[in-house]
Amino acid sequence: MNQDSNLTLDQEKVETQVPAQSLSSLAWKRLKRDKVGMISLLIVCFYLLLCAAGWMGLVGENWRADVAVPNAPPTFATWEPRGTQVNAVAATSSSADQVDDDNSAAAPDPLAALMAQADKHESQYASKTTTLKDTLILGADGQGRDVLQKAIKGTSVSVSVALLGAFCAIVIGTILGAIAGYFGKWVDDVLMWFYSIFTSVPDMLLLLSFAAVLSRGISTLVLIFALTSWTYVFRLMRAEFMKHKERDYIKAADAIGAGQTRKMFRHILPNVSHILLVQFSILTVGMIKSEVVLSFLGFGVGIKQTSWGAMLAEVPAELIQGYWWQMLTVTVFMSVLVTAFSLLTDSLRDALDPKVS
Repeated sequence: MNQDSNLTLDQEKVETQVPAQSLSSLAWKRLKRDKVGMISLLIVCFYLLLCAAGWMGLVGENWRADVAVPNAPPTFATWEPRGTQVNAVAATSSSADQVDDDNSAAAPDPLAALMAQADKHESQYASKTTTLKDTLILGADGQGRDVLQKAIKGTSVSVSVALLGAFCAIVIGTILGAIAGYFGKWVDDVLMWFYSIFTSVPDMLLLLSFAAVLSRGISTLVLIFALTSWTYVFRLMRAEFMKHKERDYIKAADAIGAGQTRKMFRHILPNVSHILLVQFSILTVGMIKSEVVLSFLGFGVGIKQTSWGAMLAEVPAELIQGYWWQMLTVTVFMSVLVTAFSLLTDSLRDALDPKVS
């Protein structure tokens, strides 16, 4: 009788036992309880969707189009199409020429041939002129291009450069840091020598040096950021792999005959992935700022592309004339994303910390 009751109690305990949860599910629950972190995550996701839509040509594709008068202020008023303006002028000129021809039938005008040729060129120009937009929510730049379209396209370029650069830096730093930390000895000495060379030069000087030597473009910026930022990840991964290679679970994997690569990237790497995730967020914020600086100085994207830094490079000449809306647009776009990324980094650090209950 006692044995039956004990079995019943054991079965009830098993049925009421809480199922085990993975570290990722626990981290997600902690992150969902953080309101600031969730709002920041939504903002970052919105920018990522905007970036993807920009590269697919869904938004910001016509940022080069001359759709307004130069430096048009932000307004919701309807602009008169430029083609209509020119056609009206052409029609007025034609009617005036007819009156002049009637009044001066007896006296031929020596400029009549030149005026006819000018009217012909004017009508050709009117047929090729684009129609101005109905609304300019954020105004136009000095070339009559919509600032909103430029900002959306600039978001796609700047965010893509930062994300790709951070990803490449994470990959390079993780591989080199894992090799140095796991194998040690002369391998660690050689890699630390390369690390010391890169870290002995200031970051901005290294960025400008690579930018001056290499050609301008998005791929060049990604390469520059990867070559100058891998050292941060390398230092962290080297220390983590040095620490984890002495843990019991690595010794157990060694006992069952697991290879070096399997122990490094199948056992140790998942246990340090939370550090990489936080570091990726930090690097992305830093690379957004670096792209703005390089593009502002003329070392960023080429003339066929636009970015937040390229837009800010046009601001000084506009501010002298009192045109402030492009500067305000870029500042708001960039500040919102950088702030959201920074707050999300703090929230991820707290959510992924196993010491936090």
